[in-house]
Amino acid sequence: MPPPLITTPEAAIRLARAIASDLSLYNEEKIIEGIENDNIFDVLQDEIEEGRELYKSRVSEELYKTSNYYERAIVDIVVKSKGHIKSKIW
Repeated sequence: MPPPLITTPEAAIRLARAIASDLSLYNEEKIIEGIENDNIFDVLQDEIEEGRELYKSRVSEELYKTSNYYERAIVDIVVKSKGHIKSKIW
């Protein structure tokens, strides 16, 4: 039996950040390459989409449709945390 759907913003944010953290942890080289070449979202397209599908499967449809917690987590954890990487995008 699958776990119950997440219905609170706080829990959805935690899940989004956990998925983004895993994405960041397991794809460090791709992230560095993507930031250096200004194509991070192309390089990580499959991984980001896989994470999005996981997130979508765990939160209520209403919460998914009315929030951008997953996208914000990707930017905050995967992109902003790599601000030290030399890039023409910053």
